[in-house]
Amino acid sequence: MERRGFLKSSSLLAGGLLMSGQTFAADAGPLKVAVIGCGDRGKGIMYVMNDLPALFRVTAICDVLDFRLKAAQNISKTSTPKAYTDYRKVLDDKDVDAVIISVPLNMHYPIASAVIKSGRHLYLEKTMTYNANQAMDLVKLVAGRNKQVVQVGHQYRYSPLYYKVKEYINKGYLGKVTQVDCRWDRNGSWRRAVPEPGLERQINWRMYKEYSGGLVAELLSHQMDFINWAFDTHPTQFQAAGGIDLYKDGRETYDNVQVVVRYGEEGMVGNFGATCGNARDGYLFKIKGTKGTVSLLTDQGMFYAEKDLLKERGLVDGVTGATKITWDKEGGVPILPEPTKDGTWYALKDFYEKVMTNTLPDSNIYTGAKTAICVHLANQALYTTQPTYWKKEYSDIKA
Repeated sequence: MERRGFLKSSSLLAGGLLMSGQTFAADAGPLKVAVIGCGDRGKGIMYVMNDLPALFRVTAICDVLDFRLKAAQNISKTSTPKAYTDYRKVLDDKDVDAVIISVPLNMHYPIASAVIKSGRHLYLEKTMTYNANQAMDLVKLVAGRNKQVVQVGHQYRYSPLYYKVKEYINKGYLGKVTQVDCRWDRNGSWRRAVPEPGLERQINWRMYKEYSGGLVAELLSHQMDFINWAFDTHPTQFQAAGGIDLYKDGRETYDNVQVVVRYGEEGMVGNFGATCGNARDGYLFKIKGTKGTVSLLTDQGMFYAEKDLLKERGLVDGVTGATKITWDKEGGVPILPEPTKDGTWYALKDFYEKVMTNTLPDSNIYTGAKTAICVHLANQALYTTQPTYWKKEYSDIKA
């Protein structure tokens, strides 16, 4: 099940579309892509693109570390990409139509700005920017560039599972939602092996405040973004606590965090937590309403009806649309019959579609900016131990 039909061949493509100074017609073929940043995430995206050879051809890769470039050159099945160590030289390459940015968070803004100015389409990994001011600046930079697609890598906006949950919320199946509980836990240091000491900060950039938004940016931003999207809202107040409670190894970003936000207009409280000290819960995402609860993993989810809803609708066929319900031992019903693919697969397919049709992605510069601001305010509250608040000018961000 997909969020919407994918355009393999369509009259929408007839006549061609202006893109990056080129004309794309129905026989345009794969999009020529450069991947800037070849760490774990960049390579992961390249593996996903291998499953979509009709849509993407990696023509260039870029990283400041030679061993990462060498590893990435062996991934692509459709071509042998040219290798660069300077992202500015990537943007001089005429054989690049679109750019994927998967670099440390502090470099998102300068590289994204350069890509946008070059006229290329952009897939920018989350979190969109390091801070709120950068997010606002990118929004201004994109203004008026109607032939350019900018998509932000909050891939749950493209998952059939999460799209279905948004539908549940919009149709009122959960009733009045007042609580959101999210966790993304692991039992490990999050540290990568370093071949030589001088590369510590480049490889383990997530540990250092100069480069990283820590657990809030790298993990909890996904769930924050989904709530923003599903309820068409944003938090109004942020409070947080945390510390370096386990790994006394010189890191600066916290290994144990809890963020509590208030969605004032919606009348909801959101709890977003992560620890590096226990993996029992792993990824948990619960949305709790007066009629029912949605409990989500990344690729599957369950709906649990409250007693009043069971009385009202029997086997909750009105919610699930099913003719026969398979209940789990806790009294839940699956939201979709099968687990979904990795969210990046759906997001990349949609990126191609949006480029070909010159339309706005669900996860775009405007929604990405609001989530980046949420992360910024949450981290401010976390490291200052003082509440932070949504500003009026943030609400002015819109397409």
